[in-house]
Amino acid sequence: MAATAAASPSSLLLSRRHGASLSSSSASRAGASRLRAPRCVLGTTEQLRVVEAWKRTGGADPWAAAWTPKTPAQEARLAALPQEARDSRLKIFSGTANRPLAQEIASYLGVDLGKILIKRFADGEIYVQLQESVRGCDVFLVQPTCSPVNENLMELFIMIDACRRASARSITVVIPYFGYARADRKAQGREAITAKLAANLLTEAGSDRVIVCDMHSAQALGYFDIPVDHIYGQPVILDYLASKTISKDLVVVSPDVGGVVRARAFAKKLSDAPLAIVDKRRQGHNLSEVMHLIGDVKGKVAIMVDDMIDTAGTITSGAALLKQEGAEAVYACCTHAVLSPPAIERLSGGIFEEVIVTNSILLPEDKCFPQLTVLSMANLVAETIWHVHRDGSVSSIFQ
Repeated sequence: MAATAAASPSSLLLSRRHGASLSSSSASRAGASRLRAPRCVLGTTEQLRVVEAWKRTGGADPWAAAWTPKTPAQEARLAALPQEARDSRLKIFSGTANRPLAQEIASYLGVDLGKILIKRFADGEIYVQLQESVRGCDVFLVQPTCSPVNENLMELFIMIDACRRASARSITVVIPYFGYARADRKAQGREAITAKLAANLLTEAGSDRVIVCDMHSAQALGYFDIPVDHIYGQPVILDYLASKTISKDLVVVSPDVGGVVRARAFAKKLSDAPLAIVDKRRQGHNLSEVMHLIGDVKGKVAIMVDDMIDTAGTITSGAALLKQEGAEAVYACCTHAVLSPPAIERLSGGIFEEVIVTNSILLPEDKCFPQLTVLSMANLVAETIWHVHRDGSVSSIFQ
């Protein structure tokens, strides 16, 4: 692991602090790997910009005025084309769960975000109206089903129905974070399998295809009776790590036995970095107890990899164990920052050098803390949308 930074990501030290600009070495690699370039890094300030603008507008349709999208990457698919030459059959609409991400996706593809009216009546009922024609178009609806989960999920159902009744040629739901994915089996008697229920409801509402990112368990993809494209946030995080410098050996750590496959794939892409596993026994929902460590972390930089951080009990307990076993530093990496209480207190307590997440979930001001780094996955989702729209191979994006 003593190779140079140009040789492999595992020979880079995780020393660049949150909020810093990307290194020139990362920029030089962008040409060689268009999809893997960490060109969209959102720090805490970037996230807060949306929230503060929302407050200034008083809640009256803030997104159009408040959110100024980043300049699209130079290799954006359609940005260089004149308006009359662009594909008018590609339509992207966003719900209210994460409009900034949808705006970045649309900007990358060089199209305007579709005009849609979403409001709530006095009794809480949701009203959706498309404000432009989608007849004969391929419609992509961007809506993570994060908190409030039921509100966002119902909003997505109504958006699908509106597109179906407006004669859209195809309706693809883009769900960066799929709520209810953890309830994918019957661990005890008389439990509901809500992952299957949510999949059925999306199909019955009228969606033709689903794009999801980092499902909690891959077998849950079989719950859908329509095509599903499963994409991964790992390339974004890996390239961010590659933009740093390293003087210590890396070890990739799975916070539980169930995440070993994910951590092994991550370690393989870090020049076959060694793997360690935290063995724990869960005492109940959102409760866990760390038992012991499988592997060697002494004197190494530990990178804990998971699909999501909810209450952060598992990952902080594992990090404490790694420190006891002699790890020099601990970094937490995950795709979905759910961050339910008391996650912020646990993650910002000083045990982690940095907590690296993606913007699959929009983080409000009260969920931001100094150690947090938010990476944009907009280019990855946009490329997937483009391949689906053009009937291309989605798996080729990750090769």
